[in-house]
Amino acid sequence: MEQIKDFFTNKYIYIPIILWIVIQSFKVLYDLVKYKKFNFRRIMGAGGMPSSHSAIVMSLTTLVGKDLGVSSPEFAIALIFSCVVMYDAAGVRRAAGKQARILNKIIETPGMTNVQVQEKLVEFLGHTPIEVFVGAIIGILAGMFL
Repeated sequence: MEQIKDFFTNKYIYIPIILWIVIQSFKVLYDLVKYKKFNFRRIMGAGGMPSSHSAIVMSLTTLVGKDLGVSSPEFAIALIFSCVVMYDAAGVRRAAGKQARILNKIIETPGMTNVQVQEKLVEFLGHTPIEVFVGAIIGILAGMFL
């Protein structure tokens, strides 16, 4: 029973999770205001402002740096991990989203192809560099002050 309590009181777990919930909820509310439509997929979906992936990893990195020091091996691991996640969000996943958008247009264009698809490819996968940057700043602030 003590291990369960320890799990839920571990700030390295609950701060990033709470941050993720807050950011994803913000995205749902933003879509509701902007498009006048409730989009539940935004809760679990990727992409959009700010990057929750960047916020989560940078909050974790900041917590580790605060508690163990920026010269600790744990901080180095967390920082490198954060850089990989943020690069992936702004690079690889963003490129995959752009490719999905182009492929959806090709498939939807009459006479271009006779390919039959069950559903459209997901286009909203990655983040712009500014979305990643803002997410990282939010994560750093959360790690410093929560």
